[in-house]
Amino acid sequence: MKSFLLFCALLICFACSNNDKTTDEDQVSLKADQYPQKWQLMAMTGMVANVPPTTGDDLEYQETILLHSDNTFTKIREATGTSVEISGGFEIEIEGDGRYLILTYPEKNELVGNCSIEPKEWFRFDSETQLVGTWWACDGPGLFYDRVE
Repeated sequence: MKSFLLFCALLICFACSNNDKTTDEDQVSLKADQYPQKWQLMAMTGMVANVPPTTGDDLEYQETILLHSDNTFTKIREATGTSVEISGGFEIEIEGDGRYLILTYPEKNELVGNCSIEPKEWFRFDSETQLVGTWWACDGPGLFYDRVE
């Protein structure tokens, strides 16, 4: 029930927010460093309350998102000796409650973690060096990424 209420609140925020695309000026802070930017999955939470997040080697899988200067990305997931990689485009949007990284995939696939059937993933910037996935608004895991390069 809590997850449903959180999802509804998030949906209302997106519906009521100003959906302007970022300008070149808005992207300057993200582009201030060299590309590619490397974001590493550092922690994952489940749907059970009061359970500490999984981190490091205990994660179900290791995942990296590389952002390239031409507004493309590469996402790599490694689990049990197998590596899966996919690429697509990314954009940064400013919403009423913060700044978001949106990954757009060529098609729905196993690496997309979201609340819809669209081949897109949304991540909220908690800071210049931390991303949080929005998938947990609809009972997905909480995914926390740190910028490592």
